[in-house]
Amino acid sequence: MIHATANLLDQTEAIAREAGAAIMGIYAGNFSVSAKADESPLTEADSAAHRIIVRQLASLRPSLPILSEEAVADFSGLDSSECYWLIDPLDGTKEFIKRNGEFTVNIALIEHGRPILGIVYAPALKVAYLAAEGLGAFKVEADGVRTPIRVAEHANGMPWRVVGSRSHADDSLTEFLRRLGNHELIAMGSSLKFCMVAEGKADLYPRLGTTSLWDTAAAQCVVEQAGGRVIQLTGEPLSYAHPSAVLNPFFLVHGKSAVNWADSYTG
Repeated sequence: MIHATANLLDQTEAIAREAGAAIMGIYAGNFSVSAKADESPLTEADSAAHRIIVRQLASLRPSLPILSEEAVADFSGLDSSECYWLIDPLDGTKEFIKRNGEFTVNIALIEHGRPILGIVYAPALKVAYLAAEGLGAFKVEADGVRTPIRVAEHANGMPWRVVGSRSHADDSLTEFLRRLGNHELIAMGSSLKFCMVAEGKADLYPRLGTTSLWDTAAAQCVVEQAGGRVIQLTGEPLSYAHPSAVLNPFFLVHGKSAVNWADSYTG
């Protein structure tokens, strides 16, 4: 069993920031784009961040397995205490290619299928979101100061603030918004959508399309430690207990004030 201590949170944040610095070095110049087997884009920044994170996590906790988007075949499975690292070295590669800054480094520590520590670092925006079980959730601005964050209370009669993907909008989202009623839609890339809910800038994030485990785990920890929930359409929390199935079911991210509405939707 691994305890999500303040020291471990600090060390993991430092690793994310080192990977982010490598990403920004590539972002500042000309970079090539290739395609993976599933036709999703890949850049040298994805690979560079992957190498840094895997090397540093292996040094930090040598016995813990690592599942990375960029080396799924290298994952050895859960350890004896059902723990592993789950990372997306560059979440939002499409946003990276568009150069809009809305991409992140995601690092999560999973225990018994739950993310107990999460780092979401957006190097171009110079902002990080950190969380660990028992410690809470925090936003770190460019000045390095950690500020505790909490999900928002939605006021009756006010529009729902819904954050959605900048690159993956579809008919399912349109139908969701129709059922929701009065709302305003905020476009955002990568796992920053979760973080907007976590810090109270949005009430809901519905994801009714394909995602993978590494896209969500770190940000889920941030949301949950900020008082929100990340739930499947069955009402159960999004789980990471079976990493051989890398695709997530559809899910909703919501703040405390949206619990009743989310329960009625998922029920």
